[in-house]
Amino acid sequence: MADIIRELRDMTYLSWTKVRNSSGTAGSFLKAYEDVSGDKIYYKLSNYDAFYGVVGHECVNEIIADRLLSILGIEHLSYQLIHAKIMIDDKPIETWLCASRDFKRRGESKVALDAYYQAERLAGETPMDFCIRCGWEKEIYEMLVVDYLILNRDRHGANMEVLRNRYQKTVRLAPLFDHGVSLLSRCADETAMGREDVMADKPVQCFVGSRSAWENLKLIPRDKLPRLNPLMEADKNILLDGLDDALDRRWLERIWEMIWRRWQSYESICDQG
Repeated sequence: MADIIRELRDMTYLSWTKVRNSSGTAGSFLKAYEDVSGDKIYYKLSNYDAFYGVVGHECVNEIIADRLLSILGIEHLSYQLIHAKIMIDDKPIETWLCASRDFKRRGESKVALDAYYQAERLAGETPMDFCIRCGWEKEIYEMLVVDYLILNRDRHGANMEVLRNRYQKTVRLAPLFDHGVSLLSRCADETAMGREDVMADKPVQCFVGSRSAWENLKLIPRDKLPRLNPLMEADKNILLDGLDDALDRRWLERIWEMIWRRWQSYESICDQG
C-alpha cells in the first residue's frame, strides 16, 4: 500500500475531536475515525489553530518516522499520508492528514502503559524497572534510541500502550506509534528552522526515562545497545521521497540533516562499546 495519497480526497464527512496540546502551547491536535468494511481507521491532523487552520507538519513527521523505523528494523505502527479536503467548524480546509489502522489483534484490549504500571507495579518499582520485569527490555531500549534520533518530545505514558488478551492470557507492548511531535515540529517558521541546532538536547516527555533524550540513551547498558539495521546516506531518498508537495524542501533537508547527524552520534556510541 502506498504511504502517500496525493490525489485530493473529499473527507469532509469526518467528525473531528479536539485534543489539546500536552505541552500547553497554542493549538490542538484533531482526531477522527471511521469504520471501513469492519476495520477501524484512525485519522489525525497536524497542529491546528482555530484562526490560522492547520499550522504544523506533524503528519509528515509521522511518515518520515515510519520509514525510518522500517529501515532500522523496529516494529511500529504504519501510517499513510493523505491529501484531503476536510471540514472543521463549517469551514473547508485543504490539508494533509495521517491515517492508521488498529494494531490490536483479535481478542486484545488496550490500556495506557502508565495506567497499567500504576495497577501492576511493585512497591518502589520505577517505570523502567517495571518494563524490564515485564520482558519489554528490547522494545524499550529501541524506543529510547528512536526518540533520540528524531527528538521525540511526547513519549508520555499514554503514547505507549499495553495489549492484553484475556482469553489467551497474553500481555504485550504495543508497536511504537505517535511520533509527530518530533524533528523540527517546534519551529514556528522558516527562520526558526534555519537557526535550529539539530543536535541540541531539548526537554522531552519520556514516561520510562528523563526529560533529556540524550540522557535517556545512557539508561541503556552498553552491552545492550540495540544493534539496528544501519542507516545509510542513500536512505535519504527513501525517507523524503514524495514529500515535497506536503512540506517545503528546505524543511525536508534540515530534517534529514537532523536524523543523519544524530544517527552518526549513536553509531559512535555503539562503536565505543
